[in-house]
Amino acid sequence: MRIRTRLLILILAILVPALVAAALAVGYVYVEERASQENSVKEATRAFALLVANEVETHEGMLRALATSPALVQGNLQEFYKHAKSLAPTPETTVILMDRDGRQLLNTRLPFGSPLPARRVSNIGALMERHGADKVLVSDIFLAPIGKRHDFVVQVPVRIDGAIRYFLDMGINAETLQEVMGGQRFPGEWQTSIVDRSGKVVARSRDADQYRGRSVSALALQNFAARDEGVFNSRNLAGVPVQAFYSTVPGAGWKVIVNIPTEEIRRVPQHAALFLAAIMAALLVLAVVLARRFSERAIVPIEYLGRSAEDLGQGREVAYAPQQIVEIDAVAHRMAEASGRIRASQAELEARVKEAVEASERAQTALMRSQKLEALGRLTGGIAHEFNNLLQTLTTALQLAALTATQPKVQGLIETCKRTVGRATALTGQLGSFGRVQEAKLLTVAPCGQLRNALQLIRNVLRQGIELELACEEDVWPVTVDPLQFDLALLNLAINARDAMPDGGRLVLAARNCTLEPTLERGSGDYVLVTVTDTGAGMTPDVLARALDPFFTTKAPGQGSGLGLAQAYAFATQSQGSLTLSSKPGEGTRVELYLPRSNLPLSPQPGRAPQAEALHASGRILFVEDDDLVRETVVRGLEEAGFEVLVAASGDRALAMLDAGLEVDVAFSDIVMPGKISGIDLAGILRERRPGLPVVLATGYTDQRVTVPGVQVLAKPYEIEQLTALLAGLAQRADR
Repeated sequence: MRIRTRLLILILAILVPALVAAALAVGYVYVEERASQENSVKEATRAFALLVANEVETHEGMLRALATSPALVQGNLQEFYKHAKSLAPTPETTVILMDRDGRQLLNTRLPFGSPLPARRVSNIGALMERHGADKVLVSDIFLAPIGKRHDFVVQVPVRIDGAIRYFLDMGINAETLQEVMGGQRFPGEWQTSIVDRSGKVVARSRDADQYRGRSVSALALQNFAARDEGVFNSRNLAGVPVQAFYSTVPGAGWKVIVNIPTEEIRRVPQHAALFLAAIMAALLVLAVVLARRFSERAIVPIEYLGRSAEDLGQGREVAYAPQQIVEIDAVAHRMAEASGRIRASQAELEARVKEAVEASERAQTALMRSQKLEALGRLTGGIAHEFNNLLQTLTTALQLAALTATQPKVQGLIETCKRTVGRATALTGQLGSFGRVQEAKLLTVAPCGQLRNALQLIRNVLRQGIELELACEEDVWPVTVDPLQFDLALLNLAINARDAMPDGGRLVLAARNCTLEPTLERGSGDYVLVTVTDTGAGMTPDVLARALDPFFTTKAPGQGSGLGLAQAYAFATQSQGSLTLSSKPGEGTRVELYLPRSNLPLSPQPGRAPQAEALHASGRILFVEDDDLVRETVVRGLEEAGFEVLVAASGDRALAMLDAGLEVDVAFSDIVMPGKISGIDLAGILRERRPGLPVVLATGYTDQRVTVPGVQVLAKPYEIEQLTALLAGLAQRADR
């Protein structure tokens, strides 16, 4: 057998198992793609059910709010009628008050005092017999006798003095759930429905008015009765074969159904499998062609080697020509190849040693910079803590003074002082640039929105002749940062760029998404890259190597502190990211801020709570604060708001008071305090001993991380209205 034949057999022996494996892979891809698609639809169906439950809970929350009405507790039904009618979310929403025997006492759809229906139209009565009268109940849909439309009812019991006195019902138009349906953005081929316990359609993505109130198929009802969620094959009400995914709405007992045409649900895995099969077939054909060419080319060097051996045996000079095969070429050039490999190994070793030295130098530089920033952070952090306590005292005192002052001139002076305190607060926030991140100041923000907000601030520091541009890609991921430090970093970079462009130029701010491999300064993963690029003078390699060091500056004495780039670097490090610089003399400078992607929702914009709400609070507060001035002003502010305040000057004293049997509604403590027990330690102990007691912590600056679950953190200086609203809400939930 010739060598060429043996090579073909060898290649085919490899290709045949590969072909079998490819066929198995195609089948596996089809099965896995189908299962993945079904799991995805199941998750979407569960999420849809939760959205419907949230919609029902919204109406339940309105009823619970009405149940606490003072007019209802006092039996003033006419006043309660006005209150209920004003709180109805839509004019078509009906609020009904019933006594324990099911008789209507008022109905917001009818004028107060009008004759009321004598019996229930919904099946709430049957649900009360089945589940009890003390639970929140959601009825099936029914045809309302007054509005002549399909409604459903949410009922909550009203307890007065611990006993059920009334029942509050809210009649809701079933059409309102169409808005929930429309907000899902399911593919156009999918059909979604919401059905009640009896199987009647409440809402539908298509032809809702035509099918509302009609019952689903018997097969669907059988599946609903068997399991809370699942999948079955059926035909929809229009007769189209579908695969139906369903899930139960928590708390209501309703079902949501997602019907996908059978052809549609098969199409995606079929296309994936066919695509893979086509690729496998193309690769097989290519492999056969290449195998044939390889076998033809592989025999040529062997025949050449035979001719060379014959020439050598006859004493003729062997004219060697390289054949591109290592084994054959090595016979004639073994020594040359060996020396070449040695030289290549030496070059590779030198390159690796150089790379290792450079990596060591970078690590040493990063370590020294980190140590400098840590020392600077400890110094500025302690100063920030003390200043924030002083600012807290001034903030609270000014707010209390504003409540009592009546003269316009005095109010004007107070507002001036407040603005001054605000500037001082911003300055102390800058001191925190070099310390550890303060969780109370972290917000999840949109980077492009943050850049747009900073444009005006940056324009104010640029000189005439500098063009400012913003380039943000769409759908840039959110990041969790301290917004003040973010703005300060951008401002410092802009000032550096301005000073590098004395004759004008262009400054470009940009943001985009990127996925990175790990380095010495950051981990791998998804990041948002914020770049600040200028067309200025640039930096020499020596200046670039020290540019991020604190207090290093090339400016004349008195014209720069050397903390601008250091602050931006510290901000990036605080945010679990990194900062890199690239610059060449005469070509400008590019600063790259890598901020890790956040999976948290965007934080709401901070705002002040209305003053009127904060001044009508009640509850018993344990206030733990070691600073006499802060304690004096905040206690007065809380007492002015209506709280009963008990004071402890340390965590040890607060714990002793609670162990002695003191009962409070909320514990509000500073984090950094003298003694063995800090605010964080106190919160952890209270979580174990009194798990139902709400705890709020306040901090001017701390390097401790708050890891106690359920504890809220306020940054000093905080607004007294903000504190009052927070404590009042926690005290009310604690009373329940």
